[in-house]
Formats: sequence, structure tokens, C-alpha cells
Amino acid sequence: MEYEVIVIGGGASGMMAAGRAAELGKRVLLLEKNAVLGKKLKITGGGRCNVTNAEEDIHLMLKNYGKAAKFLYSPFSQFGVSNTFSFFEKLGLPLVVQARKRAFPRTERALDVFHSLEKYLKKGKVTVLIGAKVSRIIKEKNRITGILAGGVTYTADSYIMATGGLSHPETGSTGDGFNWLKALGHNVVVPTPSVVPLETKERWGHLLSGISLTFMKITFFVDGVKKFSKKGKLLFTHFGLSGPLILNTAGIVGDLLHTGTVTAHIDAYPDTDHGALEKKLIKIFDANKNKIIKNIADDIVPHGMAEVIWLLVPTVCPDTKVHSITKEQRKVLVGTLKALPVTIIRLMGYDKAIVTDGGVPLTEIDTKTMRSALFKNLFITGDLLHINHPSGGFSLQLCWTTGFVAGSHA
Repeated sequence: MEYEVIVIGGGASGMMAAGRAAELGKRVLLLEKNAVLGKKLKITGGGRCNVTNAEEDIHLMLKNYGKAAKFLYSPFSQFGVSNTFSFFEKLGLPLVVQARKRAFPRTERALDVFHSLEKYLKKGKVTVLIGAKVSRIIKEKNRITGILAGGVTYTADSYIMATGGLSHPETGSTGDGFNWLKALGHNVVVPTPSVVPLETKERWGHLLSGISLTFMKITFFVDGVKKFSKKGKLLFTHFGLSGPLILNTAGIVGDLLHTGTVTAHIDAYPDTDHGALEKKLIKIFDANKNKIIKNIADDIVPHGMAEVIWLLVPTVCPDTKVHSITKEQRKVLVGTLKALPVTIIRLMGYDKAIVTDGGVPLTEIDTKTMRSALFKNLFITGDLLHINHPSGGFSLQLCWTTGFVAGSHA
């Protein structure tokens, strides 16, 4: 069979691109090296799938993409946030908006997002070949002339590369696309994990694995000098720190790690100053004078921290009666709660990354069409493009937008 459009990569942007080209009447072939489509999509957001961020103001939305923002007005005007909502609703999957404008399928099942895209492909009669590992991109002058996969050469008028970045390599995101694009003559910024958890040194934090603290403040230091602070939701893990607060600062922390020893203080009560927090403790102590202090720890520390706080204040014995706690010990406890100490060892690797940066610079892409500046019939989408962004739905929106635009113009 002759194809008019070939899409390499059956992830979010690849499925969108293939479905869109087929919707416009093209004969489309989708090549996926895995045994199934959408492997990474099915685990996105812990299986809930943060489909987009419901920021309706395009200027505010694009600020989240940093320096890439000026290149993205055209593609986002063709397919933006409101289009994403309409797209999934037409496929029978309404979205709901939750905290921080994060939009999820109403069912909160990533698998339902995948099934919607699968329905889109079937409606357009897209030919899907799974287990089709591409080994070579064939070119002639400024055109792509074929794709070699599994010993078979496939040809089309246009080609869309949608193989993804390097996050979660176990899902097939192993950087193949970057290698092909380099071989074709594109510059490729070396990918690094950018939205990723942090590994920490201190045992007390590891013992809190699974504990999530809704509103914390973390302040980072390099060699003892304060660099920046952020507030948000924090998650303790068996290796360190995660959660939106950490994920969205990891890129900056990664840069700091090259300049010196990075430490941080976690403020467990960011909206309460030292004096007010001490008054709160005095009130609790007065009401529980004859109790053992460890038995009222839940009234003093954030939820889940009662067992480990004593590791951080060794001068206070957990079996001490409250009335025996000295003024100095109380002040140490307050100071600790306002500055829980951690040492940052490193950013976790690609296997833990939510997003990686790197890829083809947008100066080598016509972002009105997602066409390569080097090849007239090659289009590039999603995480193959060098665009930094935080977590919170921005990565998938980029996939929907660039996939739709590439599919439309291919």
C-alpha cells in the first residue's frame, strides 16, 4: 500500500499527528517499535494523566515554556488548551480541572485517554504497525525518501518524527529520534532530566517515604549562601524529595549542583513566623504539661512526621514530660520546624524523570507547521523539540499542539 504520511512513534504526539492527518483524508502509516501504542501515556500522572493545564490566557500559558514561548504562538493559536478540551469531549472523554489548573479526564484514568486516541486512529483508518523498529531514515538532498523498519522500506510524501525524549526509557523513549536527527544534520541539544526528583543524603527524609505535605516552603543554598525559595506541595520518597514543588525547581537545582554543595531548608510552617510558632507550641505545652512529649507530637509537627522529628532534635528526649522541656529546647524545636535540613546529592536519572529537556532547537523548525528547516517533507513534534517546561499538564499539551499542527500540515 502507498502512504501519504508516515509517523514514527506511537506516543501522545505521534497518535495525535497520525489521527489528524488521517482526519484530513490522508493515507497514514504509524510505526511503533513497542508491542503496544501509548506505553508512556498509560502511566502518565501516576495513571491519572494530567492532560493539560487549563490556563486560557495564551500569554500566561506560554510563559511556562520559557525562551520557547515566542516560537509557540502560531501552533497554540491553531490548537490550544480550549481545543484540547473540545477534542477529548468529542471523543467521549470530558476533562475536569483540579488544583493548580491541572486538567484530568473525568474518569482519572490515563488508559481512557489512550483509548480516546486509539478511537481517533481507527476513525481515520490509520494503518498501525507495532514492533516496527526503525533502523534508518533515507534521504536525498533536502527530502526524506523512505523509512527502513524491520527490513522493509516504507515510503510516503511526508514524514512526522514523534519518538519522544529520554524520560522513562523503559517505555521505549531511548533517544532514537535524537540520533536520527543528528545524522540528518540537525543540531540536537544534549537532553538532561529537567522535571525530576532529587536525591538527598539525610535518613530522616527517607523514613518519611510516601508522606506528602501540601504546602511547604523550601529554600536552597550553595555553600551556605541562599539562592532561592519556592512554595508548594512536597513528597518524601525512599531516595529523597519529589512532588510539584521539587519537580518544578529541579532544573535550577541541577545548575546549582555544578557550583558547590547544595543544601536546603524545608519550612514546615511557611505562613507562621518563629514568634507565632513558638506561641503555638507554648499553648500546646500548657494544655499537655503532664504528658510525654512524643505522645503529643502530632499536635506539633506536620502529619506523618511524628516518628522522625526526634532524629532532628537530639537534645530533646521523646520520653520527656512536657513540663520538663526547657525554653532552649522549645526554641530548637521551633527552629527545626522552620528549617528542616536536607543535603541534595543529585538529580535523579532519566528513569525517574517526568520531563527531559534537549532536542532540536526551535530555530531549526518552522513552528507554524512543525516542518524541519532542513527537509521540506519532515515534521518534528513533542519532546524531540528543545523546549523547557514545568510539570502540570504542559508536556502533554505540547504533544497535542505540535502533533495536531504537524498532522495538519503534513
